[in-house]
Amino acid sequence: MQERKVAIALPASVVSDIPHLREKTSKVGLIGRAAAIFRIDQIIVYPDNPKADQTREMNLVATLLSYMETPQYLRKRLFRLEPELRYAGILPPLRTAHHPLNRMMKRLNVDEYREGVTLSKNREGTFVDVGVERPAIIQDEQLPVGKRVTVKIRRIATQIEAQTVNRNEIPDFWGFSVTKEDHPLSKILKNRDFELIIATSKYGIPFSDVASEISDRWMRAKAVLLVFGAPNMGLQEIIGCDGLDLKDLADFIVNTIPSQGTETVRTEEAIVASLAVLNTPLHC
Repeated sequence: MQERKVAIALPASVVSDIPHLREKTSKVGLIGRAAAIFRIDQIIVYPDNPKADQTREMNLVATLLSYMETPQYLRKRLFRLEPELRYAGILPPLRTAHHPLNRMMKRLNVDEYREGVTLSKNREGTFVDVGVERPAIIQDEQLPVGKRVTVKIRRIATQIEAQTVNRNEIPDFWGFSVTKEDHPLSKILKNRDFELIIATSKYGIPFSDVASEISDRWMRAKAVLLVFGAPNMGLQEIIGCDGLDLKDLADFIVNTIPSQGTETVRTEEAIVASLAVLNTPLHC
């Protein structure tokens, strides 16, 4: 069971440097895969340009990430034919524990966890699509139809019986949630309840110089946030739009790619590199 929750914050303009929706979709796919590989619990999409309406950009990134996170057998029930999903077919599969390949009732196991969506209800309870031929019933619970739920299989007979569970109870990594923030990054960093905030920047301290200190803080923190800048604007510039200094809001400003060989590092590249660097000393 995961006690520590790790979130990453991405700018709405993370795909703004690419003109075509197909390539934007591909980039978001890389980010979603990285988040799953390194067990990220939450992805926060924040507005990074106060002079522009970034609603469309935020919707695109959040919709694609949410679609990726949703098990394949539930997508048609939970997503309409939206323009943002035109190229969703090129998104790579996550292959996480909550994306099972089994679509057959006879291969279900008692105590297996599944994501489901509620289909109907009667006096006995609520029927839920859990990705096999027949729906399961959650007895004695009257849930709204069309609601996504996490369940545990309790009995397998002519009728599958299940019970709702809290995702925090599941011992395996169970995907990430996606949050769209209306507030600027500075307000998020000040108001959100994170015990450790790590900002990434090429102007930051090399990670190796503060690895021991970060590791100590990491092990004591219950909620950690890793923050990434935009393709055309670093975190200090984004925070500077609000007249604030990044060092007053983040616990650490680190460079996870010191002596980079390219003039710039794309956001999706920074995410993969940073999570890889943080993974070994902080999860061993």
